[in-house]
Amino acid sequence: MLVIGERINASNSSVAEAIVRRDEQFMTKLAKAQANVGADFIDVNVGTGKQSKQEQMADMEWAIEAVQAATDKPLAIDSDIPDVIEAGMRKYGRDELIINSVNAEPEKLEAIGRFASERQVRLVALAMSAEGIPRTAEERLAACEVIMTHLARFGVNEEQVYFDPLVLPVSIDSAQGLTTLKTLERIKSQYPKAKTVMGLSNISYGLPNRKLINRAFLLMAAYAGLDAAILDPLDARTMSLIKAADILVEKDPQCRRYIRAYRNGTLIA
Repeated sequence: MLVIGERINASNSSVAEAIVRRDEQFMTKLAKAQANVGADFIDVNVGTGKQSKQEQMADMEWAIEAVQAATDKPLAIDSDIPDVIEAGMRKYGRDELIINSVNAEPEKLEAIGRFASERQVRLVALAMSAEGIPRTAEERLAACEVIMTHLARFGVNEEQVYFDPLVLPVSIDSAQGLTTLKTLERIKSQYPKAKTVMGLSNISYGLPNRKLINRAFLLMAAYAGLDAAILDPLDARTMSLIKAADILVEKDPQCRRYIRAYRNGTLIA
């Protein structure tokens, strides 16, 4: 399973403060910490909900430069504003990249589809329409169809797309865990060449002992066809569960990665 490190996100007050201060040392430490424990990509999200678009663009440009100077891991440029993604891409000097994200809104599909086509990068596509997050698996799959049809016009192929089935907190709607899992299964059936991804921690929002719920949901999602997860790679137990899950769903031939992690002493039972 591909691990996308979630820690550089301005919704966290300490990250937001570091961005305002242009604290490169803070960003370097956080990027390296995630890389060192096995994150495959480092997600960079500078949105606080309080900046202007121009401020977010400047913040993203600075953050991309700071993070890619700190680690050789590829990055995921994360924003719901196409101009902010484009600003980050201008500063990004590597070939391997994830754009996070696009949904079925026509204007965003036009802009993000063009970016993905020009650079042949991976693209996170949220299973949601312009009206918001659908409540059912069927409606989410319909949004995926709109997205894939539109992206195909730009020459973006299924292999580039990571569909996000969307995770809503079970504390708000107890049916949402099953809805996400059903959506995952339907996506993998309808788009066998595409990948799937989700933000793991959303499932447990508002509940105590959140890591317990996150870990349980991760294993269920792995069985349903999850290919990548946006999560905290500094959680050693969750990272260990990923190694175990990869064996059980035939993503670790001859159990090589699991055994390597065991020999390195990084598995937590």
